[in-house]
Amino acid sequence: MSELTPEPAPHQSPEPVENPPVDESAVESKPIEETPVKKSKKEKKKSGPVRALAETVIIIVVALAAAVLIRLFLVQAFYVPSGSMENTLLPSDRIVASKITTHFSGVQRGQVVVFKDPGGWLPAPAPAPGGVSGAIRGLFTFIGLLPADSGNDLVKRVIGVGGDRIVCCDKDGHIQLNGKSLIEPYIKPGDTTDQVLFDVVVPKDSVFVMGDNRSNSRDSRYHLRANDGGVPVKDVVGNVFVTVWPLSRFTFMSIPDTFSDIPAAP
Repeated sequence: MSELTPEPAPHQSPEPVENPPVDESAVESKPIEETPVKKSKKEKKKSGPVRALAETVIIIVVALAAAVLIRLFLVQAFYVPSGSMENTLLPSDRIVASKITTHFSGVQRGQVVVFKDPGGWLPAPAPAPGGVSGAIRGLFTFIGLLPADSGNDLVKRVIGVGGDRIVCCDKDGHIQLNGKSLIEPYIKPGDTTDQVLFDVVVPKDSVFVMGDNRSNSRDSRYHLRANDGGVPVKDVVGNVFVTVWPLSRFTFMSIPDTFSDIPAAP
């Protein structure tokens, strides 16, 4: 009998062993820390002064830019060169004019305004000082750190606006505005206002101006041949709202009550 050779048992692979689940929340992830770069002593010495200088320059530039914008669009300082507005304003007073209120609200009767020479009101201005000092002064004036004194600006009080009829004078020597006699407490004491007799209607988009020191003011009364003495509104820089220097004369300005109930223009 032949022996039966037993068949080899089929190969059985071992059952896979499952890895237990890992609780990821329990695993702390530590950030990779960067090795700090140490600055040399020379770099530390340079960074301090350089950074301070850069910050100072930025602050100065921003401040100057802000000053220029304020001067161009909001307010501007001026120097009073003559006595034509005494005693409201005295020579050498420093005043500030508001540009933004004039832009939005226009020019009102009774306001003291700064305006550019409409032509022929002032003599030719003296040449500006030259050299470094002149350039610095011009720069500071443009920025607004110094009051403007170019010799091309005037300061007067608005008596009438476009359409108003102004007559000088009534039997008591007072200006008549649209038929109302003005009692003007701001006129220099002892002064009169009848140096020039006139009867005009203020042209459209213009204002009629006079100085508070009537006997010492070359104002609209002396330029009646051009635009009936009217100053174009476009030449008005702004209305004066405060005297800032000297400190003893610090004063806010307002429209006098005499202009509160002016009749409508005829």
